[in-house]
Amino acid sequence: MLKYILKRLLLMIPTLIGISIVCFFITRILPGGPIEQAIAQMTTKGDAGLTKRINEKEIERLKKIYGFDKPAYIQYFVWMKNILRGDFGESFRTHKPVLTEIGEKIPISLIFGLTGFFLSYIVCIPLGVKKALSHNTAFDTASSIAVYAGYSIPGFALGVLLLVLLGGGSFLNLFPLTGVVSNNFENLSFLGKIFDVIHHMVLPVFCYTIGGFAVLTSLMKNSLMDELNKDYVRAALAKGVPYKKVIFRHALRNALIPIATGIGGLFGAFFAGSILIEKVFTIPGMGLLGFESVVQRNYPVVLGLIIIQSLFNLLGRILSDFALVVVDPRITFD
Repeated sequence: MLKYILKRLLLMIPTLIGISIVCFFITRILPGGPIEQAIAQMTTKGDAGLTKRINEKEIERLKKIYGFDKPAYIQYFVWMKNILRGDFGESFRTHKPVLTEIGEKIPISLIFGLTGFFLSYIVCIPLGVKKALSHNTAFDTASSIAVYAGYSIPGFALGVLLLVLLGGGSFLNLFPLTGVVSNNFENLSFLGKIFDVIHHMVLPVFCYTIGGFAVLTSLMKNSLMDELNKDYVRAALAKGVPYKKVIFRHALRNALIPIATGIGGLFGAFFAGSILIEKVFTIPGMGLLGFESVVQRNYPVVLGLIIIQSLFNLLGRILSDFALVVVDPRITFD
């Protein structure tokens, strides 16, 4: 297993290089970059309605400021050398270091991402087991209708509906409309701060996770039903092994193998989120930062987010493989 992990870690290097090359050169060919935006802002109209344009020297100065005065391949090598030193550059908009700008959003994404991740598994695995054991019953039918109804509603649309119904819109005023903390957050006690954050998280986390419930619940149910129909289960029951022991000690462990492949999403939870949901609830998370950076052509932040998220996703793949070995020791990686 150690040899396999080392091999995967080494394979991450060319993968990250390939991702960085593609994304870097895409940012250099997209129209409306920072140079064009700066030129548009500096271009003015005179009294006679004539456009006053900036000269070539000013354009060259702008290119030098933004690092566009060299060929694209040289820009890439300079950028990659700085990345290896831990320098992701500065934001074109705020002039803060990219890592600082991203670091300010990580705690918010971490809270929402990990909460949604664990909540999905805590709810969906028992629900999937219950549905498999109650197949074709009233509970199975009713829960399927509820789960797939939630799956069919877009998260942002559900967010708007919940704000109207529960956020002081036209009906109840049970949850705050926007943000992640209240205005008086600093004046609250420690327990009060925890409750305040949870109070703000209820509706957004519900909208984050409701779409994935159907997939994970159905996967758990179908996987367990497949195991219950296999010969080793019938043989164990024929030998007089208690039904619950067969299910929870043998069948369930094998049924969790497909579920274990999603454990790698734990690292991806750092960047979890939906742009539209964050927009609806005014949550300053990673998704909204990435969207605004793309719209503003804030390339250092865009590239920094891509590299960091790609790294964590690749590490998540390795974690998924490790989880498979834990669930099923018969699996080996050479």
